[in-house]
Amino acid sequence: MIDHLLYFAFFQGLFLLVIYGVSYSKRQVINGYVLVLVAILMLGLVAKIGLHSWGWQRQLKGISEFSILLFGPTVYLFVESTLSDKRFSKSVLLHYVPGVVYSLVVTFYYILPPQEVIQARVLSGELFRVVHILVGFGLTVNIIYFVFSVLKFKELKNSLQSEVSYVLNLGFVRNFLIAIGGCLLTWLTVYLISFGHRSQIEIISREFIWLAVALIMLFIAYYQMVAPGVFQLLPISNKVKYAQSQFSKDDLDKLKLELEQIMEQKKPYLNARLLKSDLAELLSINAPELSRLLNERIGMNFFDYVNYHRIHEFIRLAKSPTGAQKTLVGLAQDAGFNSKSTFNKSFKEIMGCPPSEYLKKQTVT
Repeated sequence: MIDHLLYFAFFQGLFLLVIYGVSYSKRQVINGYVLVLVAILMLGLVAKIGLHSWGWQRQLKGISEFSILLFGPTVYLFVESTLSDKRFSKSVLLHYVPGVVYSLVVTFYYILPPQEVIQARVLSGELFRVVHILVGFGLTVNIIYFVFSVLKFKELKNSLQSEVSYVLNLGFVRNFLIAIGGCLLTWLTVYLISFGHRSQIEIISREFIWLAVALIMLFIAYYQMVAPGVFQLLPISNKVKYAQSQFSKDDLDKLKLELEQIMEQKKPYLNARLLKSDLAELLSINAPELSRLLNERIGMNFFDYVNYHRIHEFIRLAKSPTGAQKTLVGLAQDAGFNSKSTFNKSFKEIMGCPPSEYLKKQTVT
C-alpha cells in the first residue's frame, strides 16, 4: 500500500515538473520555490523507489540524503515568498550552503567508496554512528527552519489581514505548515526510537517518514489542482510612503460617493485577487488615503468593505432565476470569493447567520 502511494506521489511530482518545465508562460508566473521543493521531495522518493523497485545498489539510497538540509530552507523561503512580493536574490543561496556541504560529505563518505569499505564501516559500527550524527544534525536544522517559517507566517499574517488577495495564500500556508510539522514530528519520533537500538521497530517506523514525504507531495499536487493561484507570484506592490492625507471632510464625502458609484457600476470586488492599491487607483488616490476614507467615512477596513459588497452580490445572484442551478460555493466564487471558509466567516459576521440559513429565511418570508 505504501509503495503504491510512493509511486503515485513520485509521478505527481514528475507531472508538476514537466508541466512547468515545458510551459514558458507557466514558468513566468510560478513561485520557483515550489518547484525546488518538489524537486527536493523527488530526490527522496526516487532513492527509495530505486532501491526497492529498480535494483539500485544500497549506497545509491544516499541520494535521498541530499534533500535533508535543502528541505528546511526551501520551506522557509517558500512561505516568505508566498505571503509577500519578495523575489529571488543571490543572498538566499546562503541558506543552501550547509545543504551543499552536507551533500558532499554524504557523497564522499557513503556513495563513492567501494562496497568493501562500506561493509567494514558497517561491521565496526562506524557507519551507524556517523549516519546517526548526520541525521540528527539535519533534523535539528529542519526543525529550526520550521520554527522560523511559523514565526514568519505569524508576522506576515498580521500585516495581510486586510489584503483580500492573500486570503487564500494564508489558508494554504497554514495547512502547509501543519503538514510539514507532521512530517518533522514523524521524523523526530523515528530518530528517537533509533536510540533504543530496537532495530526492527526502527526499520518499520522509517516507512512512516516516506509516507509523510509522499503525503506532502500529494498535498502540493492537490492544491495545484484546486487552487493553483497559491503557487503564483503576486504582483509587486508599489509600497511608497506617502505623507498624511490632506483631504478635507468635504473631499472625503465626495470620494465616498465616487467610491460607492465605482463599486456599484464597475464591481471591482468580482476580481478575487483585488488589491487595496487596485481600488485606490480607480479613485485616483493612494492606498493610505483609501484606508483613511474607509476608516473615517465607512467604518470598515479594506478587507471587510470588499467582502461586504461580495456578500450582497452573492445574495443578488442567489435570488436570480439562475441562482438555484448553482451551489452556494459556486455563487460565492461568482461574487468574488476565492475561499469557502472566508465566505462563510464573512457572511456570518456581516449578516448574522450562515448563508444557507439566511437564504432559507428569505424563502419563507
